[in-house]
Amino acid sequence: MLNPTTLYHLVEKKKFLYKMISIVSVYNNKKILNDYLLKSLKSQSVDYELITLDNTKGRFKSAAEALNYGREKAKGEYIMFVHQDVDLCSNIWLEKAEKMLDDLPNLGIAGVAGMSERGKNTKERGKNIIKHGIPAVTWPWGNPIQEPALVQTLDECLIIIPQSVFDVLKFDEQVCDDWHLYAVDYCLCAIKMGLGAYAIPLSIYHRATGSLHRKDYFRIFLEGPLPAGYYRTLKKLLKKHKTYFKHIYTTTGNWNTLYPLTLQKYWSLAKLGVGRMALKMGLFKI
Repeated sequence: MLNPTTLYHLVEKKKFLYKMISIVSVYNNKKILNDYLLKSLKSQSVDYELITLDNTKGRFKSAAEALNYGREKAKGEYIMFVHQDVDLCSNIWLEKAEKMLDDLPNLGIAGVAGMSERGKNTKERGKNIIKHGIPAVTWPWGNPIQEPALVQTLDECLIIIPQSVFDVLKFDEQVCDDWHLYAVDYCLCAIKMGLGAYAIPLSIYHRATGSLHRKDYFRIFLEGPLPAGYYRTLKKLLKKHKTYFKHIYTTTGNWNTLYPLTLQKYWSLAKLGVGRMALKMGLFKI
């Protein structure tokens, strides 16, 4: 929970910030950045601050490192960390976001796609109204929301953090030393501090897709359905939060902090039916 010193800092810091959103985005493809995020920012109805970080030459080794660096330049009351391939889909997106954020009680972090602890399955737990992929389709993980919803974790495609909160809690560069799960870790830390994580009902389009190609199946069969860096980070994240959370629900999988990760990884592999798919594609013979 927040102690009196931290609470005082959050209130006092807010007085000296500009009433706007600072947008921080790390990019490795300038064309995608221009075609999606920057194009959707050109006609926004309110002022904003834009901070882009060029990682085309691998300057930053992790998202946490890059975004912590970008945040140091931010002057807005809220900081939006967003992927290069996100389209905001509306010229009043930032205006609506500011109004929503101002009304959220005890805000620690907000985003556009999250997972609640409540629900019998992934669809019931998921909260979002976003589209993704080529061609654009509604994200199947979750159900539409009409009002901001408290969640356990948020997807990294777009998150917003009050700068006053970020002064107290930064991205963990030790645990999240790759490009995965930094928003998940931040949500869990914020909740432990007594702050709220919210999915907000604002639509975006996220170009990235989770579709698989033939060459992926052999790697998946050996390593699991997600990148190796994801599992390295996940192992540290589960250890960090196991005393407070038994289950961690994310947009890329649901994880138990008490069970060995290896077993969970291959259980998720079995559920995907990757072995059957590999056989059908002729990658293995029996």
